[in-house]
Amino acid sequence: MTSVNPCVIPTQPEDIEGDNRWLSIHKRFLQECREKDPEILFVGDDILLDLSFTEVYRSFEEMHLLNFSIRGDKTQNILWRLQDGELQNINPKIIVLHCGTNNSPHNSAEEIAEGIAECVLQIRNRLEESFIVVPSLLPRGHHPNKLREINEKVNELMKEKLQSMKKVQIVDISKGLVQLDGTISHHDLHDYLNLTNAASKKLFEPIWDLLNQILNENEKEVLLTPTE
Repeated sequence: MTSVNPCVIPTQPEDIEGDNRWLSIHKRFLQECREKDPEILFVGDDILLDLSFTEVYRSFEEMHLLNFSIRGDKTQNILWRLQDGELQNINPKIIVLHCGTNNSPHNSAEEIAEGIAECVLQIRNRLEESFIVVPSLLPRGHHPNKLREINEKVNELMKEKLQSMKKVQIVDISKGLVQLDGTISHHDLHDYLNLTNAASKKLFEPIWDLLNQILNENEKEVLLTPTE
């Protein structure tokens, strides 16, 4: 009997701490869907959430942005949120999706890649004309480790799964983080997982450039460069 991949099953996370914060955040997102009309929507986990506390985020905010990111979310949690209304009442030109690194301690690269791809399909099914931008998973850990290997494999698999999809673009934001000796500097990932302010500016400027291009050019004239 084939086992079911947990990364593709929409799942509301257990309220372990007992304060129901996750669901409260989700309900706030639903309210924002009814009140605002964003051109760009961030959907994700710690990486896009922490970006909101950096200097470079100000340039994204000028693009009429909503950020629907929750710390600790896995692919299955984002799937649950998407199915429970976070894409209703809005029609953004661009969705930026980042998820998967929180699955790395628990799932295989193949399972995680399927989970990310399912998130992309959920977005596409609800917003047929929106561009979907998928930043790559970042390396993690000070020294080479199993979870870093999983994230690298996920990035490879995602190129195969998404490269033929219309209006879907993978952007590699991991370049230059791993040094020649295999280590990652705390000046880039302060806890060897999440980006510093300086690294956020460096790594997310290509994302900003792409979003700006999409927003300011006629869609028929936008040429998305192939993923390297």
